[in-house]
Amino acid sequence: MITLHDKTFVPFIGENEINQAIKKLANAVYSDYKNETPLCLGVLNGAFMFMGELMKNYQGLCEVSFVKLASYHGTSTTGAMKDLIGLNESLENRHVIIVEDIVDTGNTLEYLFEILKNKNTQSVKTATLFFKPEAYKKKLKIDYIGIEIPNKFIVGYGLDYDGLGRNLPEIYQLKS
Repeated sequence: MITLHDKTFVPFIGENEINQAIKKLANAVYSDYKNETPLCLGVLNGAFMFMGELMKNYQGLCEVSFVKLASYHGTSTTGAMKDLIGLNESLENRHVIIVEDIVDTGNTLEYLFEILKNKNTQSVKTATLFFKPEAYKKKLKIDYIGIEIPNKFIVGYGLDYDGLGRNLPEIYQLKS
């Protein structure tokens, strides 16, 4: 059990399960792109740990870049997106893989797809380490899913609660 700010969290997903999910995702992405050089576009801050491990396990050639935007405050989404920062590469005729730490409402993903649709990409796919099917109400396809989880607030492995918990090597769930 850990306490971050005013909330208590209990262990939920261990480091070994996370690592196995990432290896499986890296293999699935490689299977689809072994003859290409995709651009993996990580969404900061949350995806930094996932992106690093995904790239260490990816067997092919790829490029890596990061963008930053945010919609969370505390333990709930605000629904409002902030400006996208960091997209400096040309995406024209590129295969782009959006790398997300977690997909729950899908608001961030929808916002990114809206921006990318005018960049003349060859394709855009999504890889997420964690997916909350109960919370997801968008029509966008999630191409690569590491672990499906219930609609509970989690921290660790890049995910935070008001800035704390990102550095934890495993996932903790908000204690009910």
